[in-house]
Order: sequence, then structure tokens, then C-alpha cells
Amino acid sequence: MNMHDISEATEITPSGRIDRADHGWRAKCLQRLVRMQLPVPRSFAISADTVRMIAQGRRVHPDALRDVFAGSGLVSVRPSAVMPDWGGPGTILNVGINDSLHERLVGLIGQDNADAIYLAFVQSYATHIARLDPDMFTQDGPNALAEALRCYRDEMDAPFPQDPAEQLAEVLRSMARAWDGPTARLLRQAKGAPPDAPLGLVVQEMALALGPGLCGSGTIQFIDPVTGAPRVTGRFRGQHHGATVGSGAETLFLTSDERGPSLQDTAPEIFADLVRFGIAARERLREEMQIEFVVTEGRISVIDATRVTRSSRASVRIAVSLARDGVIPHDEALMRVEPRALADLLHHQVDPRVPRKLIARGIDASPGAATGRIVFSAAAAQSAHARGEACVLVRRETVPEDIRGMHASVAVLTERGGTTSHAAVIARGLGLPCIVGATGLAIDARARTLRAGDQLLHEGDEITIDGSSGEVLAGAATLLPPALDDAFTQLLDWAAEAGGLDVRANADTPEDAITARRFHAKGIGLCRTEHMFFDAERLPAMREMIFADSPEDRRLSLERILPMQRKDFTRLFEIMAGLPVTIRLFDPPLHEFLPHDRDGLRELAESLDLPLSHVTRRVEALTEFNPMLGMRGVRLGITVPEIYDMQARAIFEATVEASRKGDPVVPEIMIPLVSAMREVELVKTRIDAVAAAVRNEMRADFTFRLGVMVETPRAALRAGDIAAHSAFLSFGTNDLTQMTYGLSRDDAGRFMGTYVGQGVYAEDPFHVLDQDGVGELLLTGVRRARQQKPSITLSVCGEHGGNPESIAFCHAADIDYVSCSPFRVPVARLAAAQSAIRSRMACDSE
Repeated sequence: MNMHDISEATEITPSGRIDRADHGWRAKCLQRLVRMQLPVPRSFAISADTVRMIAQGRRVHPDALRDVFAGSGLVSVRPSAVMPDWGGPGTILNVGINDSLHERLVGLIGQDNADAIYLAFVQSYATHIARLDPDMFTQDGPNALAEALRCYRDEMDAPFPQDPAEQLAEVLRSMARAWDGPTARLLRQAKGAPPDAPLGLVVQEMALALGPGLCGSGTIQFIDPVTGAPRVTGRFRGQHHGATVGSGAETLFLTSDERGPSLQDTAPEIFADLVRFGIAARERLREEMQIEFVVTEGRISVIDATRVTRSSRASVRIAVSLARDGVIPHDEALMRVEPRALADLLHHQVDPRVPRKLIARGIDASPGAATGRIVFSAAAAQSAHARGEACVLVRRETVPEDIRGMHASVAVLTERGGTTSHAAVIARGLGLPCIVGATGLAIDARARTLRAGDQLLHEGDEITIDGSSGEVLAGAATLLPPALDDAFTQLLDWAAEAGGLDVRANADTPEDAITARRFHAKGIGLCRTEHMFFDAERLPAMREMIFADSPEDRRLSLERILPMQRKDFTRLFEIMAGLPVTIRLFDPPLHEFLPHDRDGLRELAESLDLPLSHVTRRVEALTEFNPMLGMRGVRLGITVPEIYDMQARAIFEATVEASRKGDPVVPEIMIPLVSAMREVELVKTRIDAVAAAVRNEMRADFTFRLGVMVETPRAALRAGDIAAHSAFLSFGTNDLTQMTYGLSRDDAGRFMGTYVGQGVYAEDPFHVLDQDGVGELLLTGVRRARQQKPSITLSVCGEHGGNPESIAFCHAADIDYVSCSPFRVPVARLAAAQSAIRSRMACDSE
């Protein structure tokens, strides 16, 4: 390229060759504004290739830039990356001012205003371009301009550059090099930019915002950035030229306001033009835009237009509004909403407009926000709930016995744990805000205190849990209510029309099932029956069964639980009204149902009328070194078959009862922790026998589907054998990830941040499905199962079922449905719809 070639600065005209990939988003947006015939000052785009060469040392000859100054003589230089979020070097204003232009400006806008513009540029150029000490250029007062010019001359041994083109060439060089600096690279990579992301630059003639008549600068947008509701927001600052403030400066409201003067009242024609520009930008740019403008003696110049920054709830309302108005199609509206944004609409959120007093930070395990008084035990939470007080359950880590306390709380905070720890999974199912693995916490449950940094909190003190950001806040924060409005409903209706994977819910209780129906889940993909056994009425019978010495005694103890389980399942079947319900048979090790402290053991001994020593020995005998890999799941079902017999009978009796009352029920029974085909054969034989007995006793016929939860690597590898005896396979990716990595999902939070930060793992594998390792096992299982039985139903029911990236993988893997916590169903439905839309777009482009 010839260094004198004016093509280095391409004028932005309606037909000019401006490309986003070459010139960046800002240059392309300005061209669209020009095409709309908006009053955009003369603008030029400098390509990313030119910027890259400048950064590498190529000097742009000033002659190549002189045409830029053919207008007012002042120009600004702004970054124009491919994506707005990638940022860039700060804007440089007033390039081109020198002694002669300063003299002309004195006659146009007055001495003070001309001096202020010149001074601002000298100070900016000295510190940002010449890299001189900023402390030397803080001049103010009557002689500030002369002093700044003298300081520059003394430091540089040369007068301040008077050639506008030379000034511009140096500004371009400085901005090009700033983009390649290590700090800038790290900042934009954190925002998703590739390491070699290009930068274009925009040079634009500046309209004066100082002088006689109505002059100033401002921004205007037409929606509320927090709620997405139609509302004119922004401001107009009279006699403000960038950071330069002239005499008579005044800030005006945009619309009529009783608090003070407004642009609408002062200059109704200008305000009407701005509204017209906003409507045109929305229709032509197909987006809600913020317009940056300058008024010069009553004339408007549109400097820029940027996409309005918005909250999650606003993004949904805006996308739906644009589609309803015919600006964009429904599929595009779906693609514009980040699936995780829907989680923010389901719960209270901390108002982003108010200040926060942060006291601790942890893993954002379950979204939403809530304020309550600190409690340190499940019993204290239940007492607070009985008094009508909102409370936050604070624990080192939760255990199954804490479920009742979690039900009574408005939020949960734990010192330990990760995204699939007990607290995280249960909180997501209940829709409770939850933070786990909170760093810097010191909990003293005995003293009932919580130390967060240098702050000591006591039981009863009020805190706010922001489960969407992982922040613990002192006191009561201002909360925004859930936004389950017509825009939310409309978006999900369009998602249903778009197709994609079915989405079921993980639901253990009637409340879970009702929530699942409210969000239009296609059934229950995982009902964890063990949570039902921790109920206060059932726990004694469960403990009695554990201490029974013979199968008959175990059966008698379980008969006390049978009618309760039957009632549980009947209620779930009634709520789901014929939709599939997948019930996982008993999974956890038995020791989880027993106390381990001395007081609890004494109470248990008294309730069972047994010596304390006998109870203690029994509890110790059940203790395992690694219970997650021990006597649980199908292993317990085979060695203590009475549990599965009771559960199968409860399921079948509930099936008959619910089918007589309403829609026919076809229950799906799932065997957990399978690793061998023979395990399935043994359990299937007993369940078939129970089914035959119930059919005879109740004189009713019914069908059921028996399947397997694939959560061991061996089960994934032997999926072909297992599929021969199964109607469905459901990949439990929580345990499958745990066993594939050899990593405890409850303890991983302690070091996961370090591992992700140092690039050991790209993401937390318990949060985003590991496609390389766990994903390969899943793909292998899918392929072998379908080879054995093409009609088999395949699903994912781990927490990854609610993760958008993982859902995209499941879509490509030929999975039939995913199942996730009830409050993640809308997120999963939108992510599934987006995967289907992407597939169609890929097919259309081939």
C-alpha cells in the first residue's frame, strides 16, 4: 500500500465499501445511519489491516490524512472493534486544533470556550500520546493554556505540533499500539475476544457543542434498561463539548419534568427529531439503540448509535417487543436472548441501580436474591419460619437432614461445596437463591457467629444472598420482583414452536411437580425417592428397618412407609396428568439416615429400645470409607431387596389408583448406579414379580417402563448390553462426571477456581459438561445403545440438563430429552429451541 494512498482513511458514505470484519462495528453502524439520511458528521473508517501495520511500526504519512480535516478542522478518533463488548482505547477528541484554528474559534465561540477546547487537547495529547507525566498537565485558570503549551515545549524540546495531519498520525499510532498492549489483550479476552482480535478506527468531524444559542451534547434511548419498558431516558448537557464545559452549562431533562427545564419544552423541534431518529434506528437497525448527539446552535448532529445496555429482564422484553412489531422474526427473537437470562426473571433480583455492601463472595449455585436473618441449623430455620421470619440457612455444608431447614429458608449459604453439591442441587430444585464455596467465611456454629473478612455477624443479623452473582451482601438490599410477564410467556411459546429436545423436570415433591407443569415441562425425568424418606414421620421407620435383623423384620418396617410412598406417587401422577414420570429407586447409602453425634445416637437408642453400645456399633459398621462408591444404588437394592420391593409396590398401586381417577399412567422406573447387565436382570425379575402380584390383588392391568440410570463409566461402555433389558437409559451426568474425573463434586469447589483460572480445566466440569471426556463416554453409550435397540429412549438427567452449552451437545448427540431442576426448565427450553434453530440454519446454508 502506498503510504500516500488516501484509502487508508475510507470515507463512510452510503455506497462506500465498509465491512464489519475489516472496519469494525462502529464504522458499519455509522454507515447504516448515513444510509438512513441521519445528520451524521463526515466520518472516515481506518481498516484493521492498516491499524495492525501502524502498530507494527509503519508510519502513516500526514499527506494521506489531510482530506479528513476539510470540514470544521476538529476530528475525534474512536475505536471500532468487531464486537462492541471488546472495548478499545479511549476516544481522543479535538484532534486538529492548533494556534490558527484556535484563533478562528475565538471569533466563533468566544475566548474562554476556544481556550478550553485547546487546553483539553494539549493535556490529552501530552499524557496519552506523548506519554508525559500526567501530574504536569493539570493546569487551570486564566493562563492555563499558555502554561500547558510551555510545559509541553520544555519536556519535548519542541513546540506543540501544529500540523493537524501530524497530530492525527500520532494519535492513530498511539491507539494502535495501546490495542496490542498486554493489559488490553487480557481485558478483551475476558470478554470473549480472540487473542488476535482486530481493531478498526473511526475518524469523525466534530460538531461544536459550545457557543451561542442552544449548544450541547447528550444521549437518548427509548426503553428502560432495567425493565425493558418503553421510556425515554438519557440527558442533555448544555455547553458541554466532550469533557470541556463552557460558560452557562446546564443539564436538561429530555422530557417534560416538574423538577426542572427539559429539552422537550426548550426545543420541541429538536426533541421531535430525536424521537424520529430513534424510531428510524429501531426499525432499520432492528434493535433498541442509544443515540449520541450534539446540538450546535440548534442543529442536531448524530455522533453515534450503540445497542442499549440492558438487564436480563429487559433483554427478554425488548426481543419480544421487536418480534411482535414485525421488526425481527420469532426465531431471531429467541436467538437474541441468553438462556441464562430467563433464570433472572424467575426470581427476585438485587436492583442493579442501588449500591451494594459486599461482605463475601462464592459460587453462584442457584439464581435469585433474598434477604433474611442468619440461622445456623435446620431447627433454627424451622423455628424462624414458624414465627413468620425470613431466614438464611448458613452451614459449612448441608446434609440430607438439612432439607427441612432449607424448605423453611429463603436462601442458603455454605462455606464448602461446588455447583453440584447437596446444597446447590436441592436449592435449585426448590428455587432458593444459593451460594456455595464462599471464600473468606469462618462459621462458628456453637457460638452462632459468622465472620466474613473483618466483619463479625451473629445469628439474627440480616444479610442478602445474591445467588445470580455469588455475592453475600450486608443488610437488606433493594430487590426487583420476578418478571413472569406476558413477554416471558410469549418467548417460551415461540420456543415450543421452534422445536428441539424435550425438557422434563427433576421433581421430588408435589410442589416441584406443580412448578414443572407451570413451566410446561414434558414430564418428570428424575424423581429422587430418597428425599421422601427424610420426612419426620418416615425417618423412624427407616431407621427401624436399618436395625432389623431379618428380611421379614425389614419388610415389616417398610410396610409402615409403603402407604406414605404410595400417596407420594399418586399425587405426582395426578399432578402430571398422564405425562411421563421417571422414578429413581432408592439410591443413597444407609448411613445418611443415621445420626453421628452422641446426642443423636442416644435419642435413637431410646426410640429403638436398644442399648447405646449396640446402636453405636451398628452405625460404625455401616460407615464406609468412600460411601459414594460403596453400598448404594442398585448394590443396596440387590443386597437389601425389600426396599426396592416396597417402592415398586407403592409405584404400581399408585399407578392403578391414579389411572382410575384420571389420565392413564405409565410409570418409568429407573435403577440407579448400574455397572453390569446382571444387576438389571436381578432387579427386573423382582419388579416383574411385584407387578404381577399387584395386578392380581387389585384386579387391574397396567404397563410400566424399566430403565437404567447411566452414571458409571462402565455402564456407558456397556450400554449395548444394558439396553437389551431396558426401555430407556438416562445419563446421570453428575455422578458420571464425578467418577470419570475421580473428583468429589462436593469438594471440588475448594480448588476448582484455581484449576479453571490456570487452564487445567476450561470450565467447571460439574457446571458445563466435559465434552472431551465425559462427553465421549456419553456418545459411546448413545451409539452402542441405539445399535442394540434403535427405539430406546435416551436422556440426560444430571444438572447439565439445565446448562445451555451442554444442551447444545445433547442435541447433537441424538438425545431425546433432558431433565433439570424445575426452575431451570425455562432456561433449558430456550436453549433447546436455539439448538434446533441453529441446526436448521446450518442445513439451510449447505
